[in-house]
Amino acid sequence: MAGGSKPVKIVLIGCGYVSEFYAQSSRYHNELEFVGAFDRDPAMRQALCRRWGYHEYETLDALLSDDRIGLVLNLTNPRSHYDVTKACLLAGKHVYSEKPLAMTASAADDLVRLARERRLYLASAPCSLLSETAQTLWQAARSGVIGKVRFAYGNFEDGLLPHKSQPWKWLNGHGAPWPAKDEFEVGCTFEHAGYILTWLATLFGPAQRVTAFASCQFPEKGVEVEIMAPDFSVGCLEYKDGVVARVTCSLGTPKDKSLTIFGDDGALKVFDVRDERAPVYFSGTTHGGVTEAIEERIIRLGRKAFLRGYDGEWGRWRRYPFTRKPPNHLLALSKPVDFCRGPAELVAAIAEGRNCRLTAELGRHVTELIEALQYPSPRGVAIHSSFAPIDPLPA
Repeated sequence: MAGGSKPVKIVLIGCGYVSEFYAQSSRYHNELEFVGAFDRDPAMRQALCRRWGYHEYETLDALLSDDRIGLVLNLTNPRSHYDVTKACLLAGKHVYSEKPLAMTASAADDLVRLARERRLYLASAPCSLLSETAQTLWQAARSGVIGKVRFAYGNFEDGLLPHKSQPWKWLNGHGAPWPAKDEFEVGCTFEHAGYILTWLATLFGPAQRVTAFASCQFPEKGVEVEIMAPDFSVGCLEYKDGVVARVTCSLGTPKDKSLTIFGDDGALKVFDVRDERAPVYFSGTTHGGVTEAIEERIIRLGRKAFLRGYDGEWGRWRRYPFTRKPPNHLLALSKPVDFCRGPAELVAAIAEGRNCRLTAELGRHVTELIEALQYPSPRGVAIHSSFAPIDPLPA
């Protein structure tokens, strides 16, 4: 990989719903230079470019032939990720792709191979494993505070009842609608499992085997689709050293975006992996009695008890100190996320001539896991992909 000292000019391909979040987050990253955008829908392209002052590329070829552009953010719908990323790599552009990297492990592998051959950087969302919450959970688990890790429970239950909440009516800042048809045809596992799987990857490395179940529980979601993907999946992932993780994704259940790590001497818990300021809670092991009864009472009260300011001064749970202070510039109170952490990490890697923490190999591995979760085999699936250990961020 070749590094460089000149600022990398960045363009967006895909001016739909998520593009607004990247544009908003870029305000907090002076090192990122967003200069233009393209979308095959002229109305969406014009709306985003006018709102944010970007150069409007009227064709994909015009964008790809612009030698000034070094990095492309592929924000298209998931089923277009492979074709768009491949075209960008062939044109000599570094690429940061929205999740997933591709819709099949074989397609993701093709992109990894092409990027390596062209000596280009390829990275993939989600980037929340770079957040202060994820880094703190990582440090806490590796510090031995809960002893030897045995299990992990990860949930991305979105709480969405589509036929009642009508999300296709949601509009972003430049008027792009939430892509309901594509979301339902792709499925919540491909859309959301990566948030949990990337955190597990930082903690435990590559998974070795997946045993899963998936189904469609809400076949009528309020919009016409060509094919309906599963809206529920649950799987057990086996890691080296005997660690097992249970991962669930669904629509139509109460919101639960938590991750809990269990060890011989206690547990670590994050209540919302999509809140990049969420505290990490630590609980020591007890053996019954009053303390355990208190914890059971807290669990019954649920997450609200913690949101009301519970700080662990009584009972078993207490906050684990952040490795770094979370920033105050996250997107919004309702979406405490910095979408540009990933592009910023990639730009820094290019400038420093080092590996990006969000490697293409990690994106390929996560794609293989998601494919095994959404399209399970009754006897389980052996996972063949791997990736290099991910370096923690400086404290």
